[in-house]
Amino acid sequence: MWLQPDEILLKNAFKLWVTEEDNEYFVLQRRRGYGEGGGGLTGLLVGTLDTVLDSTSKVAPYRILHHTPDSQVYWTIACGVTKEEIVQHWDWLQQNIMRTLSVFDSSEDITSFVQGKIRGLIAEEGKSSLVLEEDPEKFREALLRFEKWFELPPKEKLVTYYSCSYWRGKVPCQGWLYLSTNFLCFYSYLLGAEVKLIISWDEIWRLEKTSNVILTESIHVLAHGEDHYFSMLMHLNETFVIMEQLADYSIKRLFDKEAFQREPALSDPMQITKRGLEAHAKSEQFRTFFRLPKEENLLEVHESFLWVPFSHFNTLGKICLSENYLCFASQDGSQCHVIIPMREVINVEKSDSSSRALTVCVRGKKALRFAEVRDYQRLANTIRSKCGISASPQHSASSEVTCLNPCFLCAKDSSKAVSTEALMTVFHPQDVENLDPKMLKEKMKEQSWNIHFSEYGRGTSMFFTRKTRDLIVRGVPEALRGELWMLFSGAVNDMATHPGYYTDLVEQSLGTSTLATDEIERDLHRSLPEHPAFQSDTGISALRRVLTAYAYRNPKIGYCQAMNILTSVLLLYAKEEEAFWLLVAVCERMLPDYFNRRIIGALVDQAVFEDLIRENLPQLVEHMTDLSFFSSVSLSWFLTLFISVLPIESAVNVVDCFFYDGIKAILQLGLAVLDYNMEALISCHDDAEAVTILNKFFDSVTNKDSPLPPTVQQASMSNNDKASHFNVDISELIKEAYEKYGNIRSEEVESSRKRNKLHVIQTLEDTTKQNVIRVVTQEVRFSASHLDRLYNLFKRQHFLCCYWTMKSPALLHHDPSLAYLEQYQLGFQQFSMLFSLLEPWAFCNPKSTLSLWIFRLIDENQDGLVNFKEFCCALDTLYSGSFTNKLKFLFKLHLPPGDIYLCNLFTCCFYISAFDLPEDGVIRKSPERGRGKVDLQAYLKQWQNEILKKEETIKDLPRINQTQFIQFSKTLYNIFHGDPEEESLYQAVAHVTSLLLRMEEVGRRLHESSSPPESTKPANTAAAESSTQEASTTPENSDTSSSFNSQDAGPDLTELDWSFSFEQVLASLLNEPTIVRFFERPVDIQTKLGQARVAQLKLKANK
Repeated sequence: MWLQPDEILLKNAFKLWVTEEDNEYFVLQRRRGYGEGGGGLTGLLVGTLDTVLDSTSKVAPYRILHHTPDSQVYWTIACGVTKEEIVQHWDWLQQNIMRTLSVFDSSEDITSFVQGKIRGLIAEEGKSSLVLEEDPEKFREALLRFEKWFELPPKEKLVTYYSCSYWRGKVPCQGWLYLSTNFLCFYSYLLGAEVKLIISWDEIWRLEKTSNVILTESIHVLAHGEDHYFSMLMHLNETFVIMEQLADYSIKRLFDKEAFQREPALSDPMQITKRGLEAHAKSEQFRTFFRLPKEENLLEVHESFLWVPFSHFNTLGKICLSENYLCFASQDGSQCHVIIPMREVINVEKSDSSSRALTVCVRGKKALRFAEVRDYQRLANTIRSKCGISASPQHSASSEVTCLNPCFLCAKDSSKAVSTEALMTVFHPQDVENLDPKMLKEKMKEQSWNIHFSEYGRGTSMFFTRKTRDLIVRGVPEALRGELWMLFSGAVNDMATHPGYYTDLVEQSLGTSTLATDEIERDLHRSLPEHPAFQSDTGISALRRVLTAYAYRNPKIGYCQAMNILTSVLLLYAKEEEAFWLLVAVCERMLPDYFNRRIIGALVDQAVFEDLIRENLPQLVEHMTDLSFFSSVSLSWFLTLFISVLPIESAVNVVDCFFYDGIKAILQLGLAVLDYNMEALISCHDDAEAVTILNKFFDSVTNKDSPLPPTVQQASMSNNDKASHFNVDISELIKEAYEKYGNIRSEEVESSRKRNKLHVIQTLEDTTKQNVIRVVTQEVRFSASHLDRLYNLFKRQHFLCCYWTMKSPALLHHDPSLAYLEQYQLGFQQFSMLFSLLEPWAFCNPKSTLSLWIFRLIDENQDGLVNFKEFCCALDTLYSGSFTNKLKFLFKLHLPPGDIYLCNLFTCCFYISAFDLPEDGVIRKSPERGRGKVDLQAYLKQWQNEILKKEETIKDLPRINQTQFIQFSKTLYNIFHGDPEEESLYQAVAHVTSLLLRMEEVGRRLHESSSPPESTKPANTAAAESSTQEASTTPENSDTSSSFNSQDAGPDLTELDWSFSFEQVLASLLNEPTIVRFFERPVDIQTKLGQARVAQLKLKANK
């Protein structure tokens, strides 16, 4: 590798390097302790220095220096991990540089020319390099070390590296931590003691920052049940964030594809860089805070002061600019932020240069003044250019929420079926003349909000402040609820930028028949069934359209239970199209991964909730050490935002807080509920009693200010007995939750989500593994521990083809909604590599045609994929099966369709590639929940056939012809190769082969009805002798079927009628004790599994 010329003094490194070759201008040196003459005390010391220190002179074992005869200064210009690599550079210098140097007169000119040439070579390499780092030279050197020490496949992308200590027990090992796309690696070499660690990101269960008496600050990694601690990091927080991002990236890419497909910036694992991860993390945080669409990315950040008109002072904060939004968030504790869509900006004015200010004018005669912006002119120009691009006629409405009217008009014109009114306004219109206390209080709330709008603005450019939250906690007026939900959730922006989208979806999705639509139809009448709005066709039809349209939009989610309850409440207060976009905001942004088959998001938030209980309710923790009870109880709280457990008039207040504060509001309320019932929960004796206590509490929650008619309130409570001795007002409960637990920060919640997601995913994966092992145990003789290790190897092999590409068939095929056995499967190439590591007799090369035969035999349903059960059953036969079963397995390999060696090479290659690279990249996929139709009858029929399938007997096996039998004999020779009794085994096979052929010849003569022509007999006898000789060749001359073709058996066509039954082959081989002993010899499974674990990655690297 060429290096940027760096000046060194050779005398300082005299004892560390040995000169291999030199000339007038260049020196090739080898590091002491490497190559010939290495080892000894010098080698130990140099190896330790190379690991601990970070210097250009201590990177690779070989280097090339440039110097001139009249100078003591040397320049490093190249280094290499192997001698072959450095010799290539040396030869290039001899051929291309040495002749040119003779034309220069001065040493300075020579050195300048050499440096320029080397820099040019590096620049040429950099054009195609993917390394985009702040210090590319050091990164190149670290990459060399990474490749040399860990021997991972060349495609593995190093992201960054850090110096740190790794703790082995109580002893720290100083070395280097390397973070790559798929692996966490550590290397240390201290005085001859080498420590090498390689952990896949997808194997990590827990990743967290910890501290104790010995380690003040460290990073804890839990993988394979082992704890690993890394400390003495100069930039611990930065290191932890990168590790967290890489682990999350791996989890999304390999386990949680639904979430990963929404991350186009990280779609290619070969393009991941430290800078890219940092930018992605900032953009994600930016979108989460301001509730922006997933397409937005943080482009620029500027510190500035924003003039706040309602407070009459400048607040310090940051301007955040994305493709379509200008946002500001304060940093002085005022909790003020504002979101300005570019479509609403009509002008940008620059003030004088002394104040470095700019004024952004938005629709509705509003303006925001930003002062003390360092690069205000460029920012103003950027905003102008973006506004010019994004401005469009349909966005020329007022600044209030009525800017959404164009979308409504479009929907109204396009389809009369789409409802344009919230169901609450239809079924419970407010009586203007009604002046009862509740209605008066409702009018007072509306007046408070109108005053707030006049001071802070209304619509998309409204200021969000502490006062906004205070009004939310006190309760949102019924008339403003839909508008504010749209604003706080960010759905207002989705709807404004997608006019007519919902109407098109409705037209496309109505009438479709899928698994999702079937489930929707079943649940339509279970959604707030006693509410008048959903006792009529108007409400039911609107609910059907919204749910069906969303299932069509997002087939990966389709429809999940709890979506109907949530959507019902949304339809009560929002127009139909608004309800759709609110559902999009909840499912895809605010509650990610909640509404899918494994409800990963809800499980993660339950884990976060448990952490908060431990932190905030220690008394409860002391009494109930197992907090999993609260996880099971609180699942419906998170999935339905308390709608399923609270009366409807109280639940909508919780939804108000949720749309403003996100999941933080649900967590706070959950803590407040447990705190309120603390004494009762501590005194209960079992879980059932605790559930009863919580249910009674929820039944007692009321909303004394609700203007809803009593009939609706009673219906919402499902006619439960409300004769309770106490009532709790929802406003007071929410207020208490904010007062006691309002200090929980959203950033802490997001950090806890990331930390717990690893554990939740791995727990689900472990459950899948246990279920698979439970099924497979009934079919094989492997122990549970052996099956556990086999499953880990099988799953890792599945992922090895996914690490370096997004188009792997195995990755595209992986679907968590499939049955447990089908979730991880291997194509032919992955199978052949793993089987070659585990098969007991080392007869199956990964690239041999025999591997393909085994694959075809094991693949029972002929789908081009082998699942774990099929794989284990084959290994179990070879490891623990009887002599008869092992022989039957080998016999069946040479029967059609396994016997494909008569096909030409092109056909064979086509077949192999067809398994792994079909046209659509996926061999077989389960139907998508939103659009595919599941054929239940086909599944039931397949299940019935499997139950009725009778066990195969040896009499059911077809006969093999002479050509197939010869190949069977060759396979036996390959199996016996290298065995201590190899010679005896070869003689036994030759004897059996000769005996069978002569027996068949005698049988043919006895069964011939008439005497054959004389000329035929010698030919047949000669064919038998030729066949015996062919079958008796050594393994070196009979490597698989590729070297054999049909012509080897002789030209006589009569030999094609020769055939042997399995009983004949079995009986003949049973008479050879040497062969019987070989096949009945036990296999050390434990050793095999250990060797396969070590060799698995190396086999992929050497492929």
